[in-house]
Amino acid sequence: MRSTERNNLAEPSASMVGRVTAVLSVFTPHEPVLGVSEIGRRTGLAKSTTSRIVQELVENQFLERSGTGVRLGLKVFELGEAATRPRDLRKLALAYMSDLRNAVNLTVHLAVLERGEVVYIEILPARGTPRLPSRVGGRMPAHATGVGKALLAYSDPLIVDDLIAAGLRRVGPKTITETGRLQRELGRIRASGISYEREESGPGIACAAACVRGAAGEPVAAISAAGWESDLDVRRIGPAVQTAALAVSREAARRPGLRP
Repeated sequence: MRSTERNNLAEPSASMVGRVTAVLSVFTPHEPVLGVSEIGRRTGLAKSTTSRIVQELVENQFLERSGTGVRLGLKVFELGEAATRPRDLRKLALAYMSDLRNAVNLTVHLAVLERGEVVYIEILPARGTPRLPSRVGGRMPAHATGVGKALLAYSDPLIVDDLIAAGLRRVGPKTITETGRLQRELGRIRASGISYEREESGPGIACAAACVRGAAGEPVAAISAAGWESDLDVRRIGPAVQTAALAVSREAARRPGLRP
């Protein structure tokens, strides 16, 4: 194959990469949410082309809907870029997470809900204790984690219905896989404000978690204090975790842009 033929074959792929890069590059910390028309104006792309690219990026989680516009999504964060909501949440919660870790000497997690899974956006390991297998950017089925159950308890019931319809996969030795039991568990969490996990996400792991909520009560994120089950009493640390989540909730209520 001649060189000119190879170049011509490569052009459509390179052109699409360039268009996608242009779309993702128009978002800034000062303008995190943009409409399709504005994205088209700034990139110079036709409206139909912009709409198609935006839709595909939303479907693949590189962008997410926000009102009538879109913003950078969690997939961008997972690849090491600065997605707006995770970055701002981390900044908002970090001091409270640090205080919680100092109070209970357990690993503290901050996570958000994304399509039936939780994504960990910050983790503060406990000092002098064995590390847990969780990692920043890692995902877990929501029904199998303390943070996930805390978020599901305050989510739209349709989200829970979709999760159940997809099947409750077993992850740890004690993962809840029965629909009725999960529904009862979520009701208990709504009543108490605290979610507990004992070996649901993995062998030997336990935690207490609580939901961070916005001004209208919507779930924004969840905080947990986790460790090895043999070393902690989750019910003893539950109130401390709930206090931290309530403190972050007060801050989040003043920041509408943090709402999912």
